[in-house]
Amino acid sequence: SVKVLDASTLSFSTRVRWFAICFVAGIVCSILGTALLWLPKGIKLFAVFYTLGNIAALASTCFLMGPLKQLKAMFEPKRLVATVVMLVNILSLL
Repeated sequence: SVKVLDASTLSFSTRVRWFAICFVAGIVCSILGTALLWLPKGIKLFAVFYTLGNIAALASTCFLMGPLKQLKAMFEPKRLVATVVMLVNILSLL
């Protein structure tokens, strides 16, 4: 059977390191996407980079919480609308 990697299987320093890497990558992608708005076809570039930034930011918290706990939190009733909007945004780029 396939075992889902839980945050607890990684050392604390590894989890924090990957959290920081993904979080910084997310910020850089979001800022880059915003800066690219001013170019021709900038709207498409903005959508791609901003979405990549959001995915990287979500990945960063997965390293701290673990993927299953992250998914459970994302689909709580108070976060459901935001989760659905984000997933529709991601799927629209595919």
